[in-house]
Amino acid sequence: MSVNIHRFAVVEKGAELDEDVIVGPFSYVGSEVKVGKGTVIKQGAVIEGKTTIGKDCTIYSATIGVPPQDLKYKGEPSEVVIGDRTVVREYVTIHRGTEGGGMVTRVGDDCLIMAYSHIAHDCRLGNHVILANVATLAGHVEVDDYAIIGGMTGVHQFVRIGKHAMIGGASAVGRDVPPYTVAIGNRAKLEGINIIGLKRRGFKRETIRALTTAFEMLFKTDEPLKVAIEKVKEEFGDVPEVVEMLKFIENSKRGVCTA
Repeated sequence: MSVNIHRFAVVEKGAELDEDVIVGPFSYVGSEVKVGKGTVIKQGAVIEGKTTIGKDCTIYSATIGVPPQDLKYKGEPSEVVIGDRTVVREYVTIHRGTEGGGMVTRVGDDCLIMAYSHIAHDCRLGNHVILANVATLAGHVEVDDYAIIGGMTGVHQFVRIGKHAMIGGASAVGRDVPPYTVAIGNRAKLEGINIIGLKRRGFKRETIRALTTAFEMLFKTDEPLKVAIEKVKEEFGDVPEVVEMLKFIENSKRGVCTA
């Protein structure tokens, strides 16, 4: 099957569309855009700049690859990279990177970016990430694999969201959220371990129990965090998920959300 471009779509000369790509009516694809095999661009999408979209994606009426909302941006040739099988819904905005953030805004494989969400310059999203409706990420935000961000939630610039974390709807996240945890509120606070999510993804009961106990030792105590971290290391140093959570906390530059 060849590329299918609707007669009311605009695809600029230089754009690279792989086989089986479909471009719907009233969509615009710029000259530096690359689109992978089997990707469907629905009606009304705007894709411009140095943007690369993987295979088997579905792009609704989103705006991707436009210049960032950053006054420091001076037209440098930054880009957007989207992985395979990712779905970008209506009125999503994904802005290209900046020199100060590595020049790339990146969205991984198998992500679901729901309607009206915003991914600002230099954000890094892993694989299987879900942004619910009107979730908004400021610049330089990092979201690890399998994290879910609830609807109408705002995430402050440079914040990190750990893997398998869950952010409740209508939250304001100003600090890092460790992996495997649940955070909610304005400002967001940690509620505990994402037990339901971890069960759904096949984590062993023993691992979930270890994470739950480690969370209580870290955040449900009056001891300084550094002291609590050392105690958790002594008790759960052989549990990879706990070790990962501890490393995330120790490497935090903004500090982590409190319980």
